[in-house]
Amino acid sequence: MLKIKKSHVDDMMAHALAEYPNECCGILAGANGIGERLYRTANAVKSPVRYQIDPREQLAAEMDAEKNGWEYLAFYHSHTRGHTGLSTTDVRMALDSGWLDVYYLLVLMHDTDEPRLNAYRVSEKGEVVEEPFEIV
Repeated sequence: MLKIKKSHVDDMMAHALAEYPNECCGILAGANGIGERLYRTANAVKSPVRYQIDPREQLAAEMDAEKNGWEYLAFYHSHTRGHTGLSTTDVRMALDSGWLDVYYLLVLMHDTDEPRLNAYRVSEKGEVVEEPFEIV
């Protein structure tokens, strides 16, 4: 089960609020299922309905994670309206990228006073499964 530090959850929520009404995005890296570092990244498409992690920032995060002996545990982004789970675009992006061994964290900003965080996995067949996670 994925374990996310409370400070990382707070940072994802703050990131989503700061980028609102556009979607935010980023990466959680760590070891043994425990998030150690949250990388806030720019949404290269600056859109309220889509996200794309800036490739340069993703590479920098990957290099830093590798240097620290961490692996990518999750990608996160926000939804500011519409879908309350992963969208078909989110699933297609996961399948196209090949990142199927990570969690997809979704910050729901439909009510900016009470954002929610959900975790999902995407299978090779494109099936989405909501996953439990623990805030530590």
